[in-house]
Amino acid sequence: MSEGEQEYQTIKIEKRGNVVKITLNRPERLNAVNPQLALEFKDAMEKLLRDEDVRVVVITGAPRGDRPVFSAGWDVVEAKPIPYRVDEYIENYEKPVIAMVDGYCLGGGNEIAMACDFIIASERSEFGQPEVNLGFCPGWGGTQRLSRKVGLSRAKILCFFGERISAKEAEKIGLVDIVVPASELEKKTMEFAEKLARKAPLAIKYMKLAMNKGMQVDIDTALRIEDLISDILTRTEDFQEGLAAFREKREPVWKGR
Repeated sequence: MSEGEQEYQTIKIEKRGNVVKITLNRPERLNAVNPQLALEFKDAMEKLLRDEDVRVVVITGAPRGDRPVFSAGWDVVEAKPIPYRVDEYIENYEKPVIAMVDGYCLGGGNEIAMACDFIIASERSEFGQPEVNLGFCPGWGGTQRLSRKVGLSRAKILCFFGERISAKEAEKIGLVDIVVPASELEKKTMEFAEKLARKAPLAIKYMKLAMNKGMQVDIDTALRIEDLISDILTRTEDFQEGLAAFREKREPVWKGR
């Protein structure tokens, strides 16, 4: 997708082997999401979905000069409706998505990060849901995913008071998965993504589906979903390749089918 770098105005695309990095690129607005960014982001993600070489997507934000920023969320200055739920789109995306957070990750930015499968952050990052300070409510999963990640009481503290927390505190309460020095963020995130990209893509796709949907239903229904997913995967070429590679003591060559 090298042509994608010229195609979009509010995002940048960089492909590294089986990993693609999407950079939210409105630094003058702290990478806040407006309709144009949302539509360009979805267009790029749809193209990546059709690209069989792409196994993992990393989302990050462009810095504003020397000021690191992931995203400040919905652009409240433009205050225009976003044409789809960005958080739901990311959460239901068929390939794994990693949020690489450096700097501010606030409001809708935090909600975008939570919709990803993993959050890897620099030590200088800050997280929060400050919507209460503007008299409104998180609208991309902040009241729901946050509660599921950190517990109801902790989520209420973050949402009701609208205060920011450090990356280390976010890691401590389970909001962030990995925290590293800012100088190592890119390297560590790409190592994580490349390792993930070497795993069986169909297995990851269906495990993501089973785990995400399983969190929304009762345990008996979740287990039935798991049974169905497991049965589907045993009928794939990748499963046969995995068995053959295990018997032959070699690395499997995944085809995604």
